[in-house]
Amino acid sequence: MRTKKTGRLALLLITIMLPFFISNSTLAQENNQMVRLAKLVIDSTQLESYKAALKEEIEASVRLEPGVLTLYAVSEKKNPNHITILEIYADTAAYRAHLQTPHFIKYKNGTQAMVKSLELVETVPLIPGMKIK
Repeated sequence: MRTKKTGRLALLLITIMLPFFISNSTLAQENNQMVRLAKLVIDSTQLESYKAALKEEIEASVRLEPGVLTLYAVSEKKNPNHITILEIYADTAAYRAHLQTPHFIKYKNGTQAMVKSLELVETVPLIPGMKIK
């Protein structure tokens, strides 16, 4: 009789605790995400060409690379040649793989002369489990 109670109690505890273990595992995976900001200043005479190359690169990256979770680019209203890109990768391995893709290499080589400055800002997510809709 004692063995049946112990077995049922163990099953009950596993059933109750399993969602917490799964949740913590998911959170741990999300904490491995690489999130950063790329802050660029583009030569204003080449801004339209840069934006076209950036659009092509972002669309290919999001479509073709499962490890690229978000690439979202914005420009400042008062300084349209100041561009910030929010980059979210599944992990650093996904980021490193991204750097080796033909579409990223094409973008990097094709826009190099257009970029006057580039600052890469490493970040720490304040709410790591937050999803972007």
